[in-house]
Amino acid sequence: MKRNKKYASGLLFAAILISVTGCKLTQPVEQRAQIKTPATFAGQADSAGIGALQWKTFFNDRHLVSLIDTALLNNLDLKMAVQRIEMARSNIMAAHGAMLPVVTGDVSGGGRKFGDYTMDGVGNYDTNFSQNLDNDRRLPDPFLPDYFLGLRSSWEIDIWGKLKNQKKAAYTRFLASEKGRQAIITGLISEIARSYYELMALDTELDIIRKNIALQESAVETIKIQKEAGRANELGVRQLTAQLLNTRSLEFEVQQKIIEIENNVNLLTGRFPQPITRSTTLDQVMPPSVSAGIPVQMLRRRPDIQQAQLDLLANYSEQQAAQLAFLPSLNITAFLGFNAFKSNLLFSTGSLAYSALGGLTAPLVNRKALKANQKRAEAASLEALYAYNKSVLNGFGEVSTSLKKLENTRQIGDLKKQEVEVLQQAVATSKDLFLTGYASYLEVITAQRSVLQEELNLTNVQKEQFLALVELYRALGGGWE
Repeated sequence: MKRNKKYASGLLFAAILISVTGCKLTQPVEQRAQIKTPATFAGQADSAGIGALQWKTFFNDRHLVSLIDTALLNNLDLKMAVQRIEMARSNIMAAHGAMLPVVTGDVSGGGRKFGDYTMDGVGNYDTNFSQNLDNDRRLPDPFLPDYFLGLRSSWEIDIWGKLKNQKKAAYTRFLASEKGRQAIITGLISEIARSYYELMALDTELDIIRKNIALQESAVETIKIQKEAGRANELGVRQLTAQLLNTRSLEFEVQQKIIEIENNVNLLTGRFPQPITRSTTLDQVMPPSVSAGIPVQMLRRRPDIQQAQLDLLANYSEQQAAQLAFLPSLNITAFLGFNAFKSNLLFSTGSLAYSALGGLTAPLVNRKALKANQKRAEAASLEALYAYNKSVLNGFGEVSTSLKKLENTRQIGDLKKQEVEVLQQAVATSKDLFLTGYASYLEVITAQRSVLQEELNLTNVQKEQFLALVELYRALGGGWE
């Protein structure tokens, strides 16, 4: 009697302990604060930003639009992202299925020989000698077969919301995978546009180099004539010839860069190497002013920031589920079918068998696996918070850098244009002075070298303006719609 009282007291204590801890564990996990962004970008007050423009509106070059269309259709990274979305969708199905009863068909057969000096063995022995049993009910001796045909079911009822949180986490990760696909689209469009403008800049550089090659060839011919007339020496011929050879080598360097970028674009578009059709000049119209909008719009539009935020929410749900795993789980098991120890009796009415059992099970001792899972979930949630904050800081920094780069490259471009005009006039002047004997061949070489370098620099500055505009468009989350 005393033993029964102690046993009942122990059960009561365990029930009270579970109830007290359950009240604490069912409370939502406290979520740490996320980073706060400034209200506006530096020097920007307009709420309408270029990130809201669709990419076909933002890019008005038909060759570039065609390249982007091809890339969006054939890019392998994008196709892999679609498959990652499908994997995330299957995780939702798995999490939803965990909340429903599991029903399986069971066809099984076996047998067992009980020991003669066991309760089962003695009971079966006595049963076979009972005068009240007919032959069908007598047990085979000594081997006892067992046949079953029917359905078995198990069901964990989600009384605390653990499975619901797991399903929520799976759904949130599915949304995050979709944002990941959008981030790939944005990056892909940006990379195609960057490569396209680099190709156009290289085409312009190639034209400049070839124009300078023609000028330098003319200078070499001129100094050779002057040498024959005794007005120049062999040193001048060799100096101008060396400059010509150096410029010709630049032509092949630029051609190699063009091949490399074209092959990279073909890879992005899912094609084998082939020439890239493009416009013939970099002198396209830059917008007179560019608006970045406000940071709140960037947070809503940038897919990588949205993906980081969804990952943060998913980890929060997983952390909540890991905490609820310490609470008792309600499990129901059942079966319905035919069960007999003789195969010819399996489908008789008397062989019909069924069972239903429900119970609460709670982890009380050796909960290290659950604690480890909880610690892992807490660390993953904190890591996701840091990743989100980093993505926000990174996005804000990219927008700020691109805005400043646009402003500064405009100023640099205006000054470089003036410098190139002055140097072009200097080349013409040095040539006239050289022909009249008032300038040396070294002054001609210096003038030609300077104008070539600055014309290439001007082309590079113009290219950087377009690259900064493309980068700003990407940084603001434009392109994925």
